[in-house]
Amino acid sequence: MFFGEIFGPDLLIVVIVVAVLVFGGSAIPRLARNLGSAKSEFEKGLKGAKASDAAAANAKATEMTESSSDSEK
Repeated sequence: MFFGEIFGPDLLIVVIVVAVLVFGGSAIPRLARNLGSAKSEFEKGLKGAKASDAAAANAKATEMTESSSDSEK
């Protein structure tokens, strides 16, 4: 419950007001746009890493299958 009291709607309003005062009204949309593109790039990197991990796991499984079939011969 303590976090609910700290991170309530009042704090959100205060953070928005401070952000407008510090960055200015015209800089807020640019900041939001940059945060959005950074999030997109991060997600793209995660997908690439997952695909790379899956490809490596698939290659290792194929290698192990081939080596076990070679030892059976």
